[in-house]
Amino acid sequence: MSDWLVAILLGIVEGVTEFLPVSSTGHLVLATELLGFRAEDWAVFNIAIQPGAILAIVALYWRTFWAVAVGLTRWEANSVAFVRNLLIAFVPAVVLGLAFADQIDALLENATVVAWALIAGGIGILVVERLARTHNVLGIAGVTVGQSVKIGLVQCLAMVPGVSRSGATIMGAMSLGIDRRTAADFSFFLALPTLTGATVLQLFKHRDAITADGMGLIAIGFVTAFLVALAVVKAFLAVVTRHGFAPFAWYRIVAGAVALIWLYGR
Repeated sequence: MSDWLVAILLGIVEGVTEFLPVSSTGHLVLATELLGFRAEDWAVFNIAIQPGAILAIVALYWRTFWAVAVGLTRWEANSVAFVRNLLIAFVPAVVLGLAFADQIDALLENATVVAWALIAGGIGILVVERLARTHNVLGIAGVTVGQSVKIGLVQCLAMVPGVSRSGATIMGAMSLGIDRRTAADFSFFLALPTLTGATVLQLFKHRDAITADGMGLIAIGFVTAFLVALAVVKAFLAVVTRHGFAPFAWYRIVAGAVALIWLYGR
């Protein structure tokens, strides 16, 4: 299979899974292995195409970004709280990401870790869905500083591939009493600084190994992820509103089990 076709397929996987609580990174690692390639050879690519999916959030929520930007120029309380909460939640990922960068890189090459994390995360989602007692919060600006810190800390669990950044932040928020929609929105917007920072760090660390062909493949995956994510986000919110997160939990458990059987049996 040609590299450009692999780039398209991985871009589709990224676009479909980035905002679902199923772990986009974990799926990219498993997809790379399934296609017959070494996960470590595509680790930088898998990180670098994530902002493509993130750009879809900017496109879909541009009115929100514009309103916040205008509000900041007037120092409106809601806009200030919106940005403050996201920055606070972003800080733990920066600190731990820089401190454990090498260990995180090693995990990105381990498909078995991904499979077990998928199963564990699925069980965690089922537990939170059953036990969490949530109440409506007035959007991201209505989240408290303490809740933002805790969501940021929970997000760091997603440094283990297979855990799911969106899954960790959404379930973490719900366990703190935040309603599903606000939890999902918080996760969407928190992805912007988190994944952009991770991409910049990876590209800088591996800058000497990235060739012109490599950048071309990243561009293909980036655009593919963007287009696919545009369609997925709205569908995701519709499913969550009607059925909650349980369908994604059961998918994780089944996918993780199948992956383990395949990994140990190949």
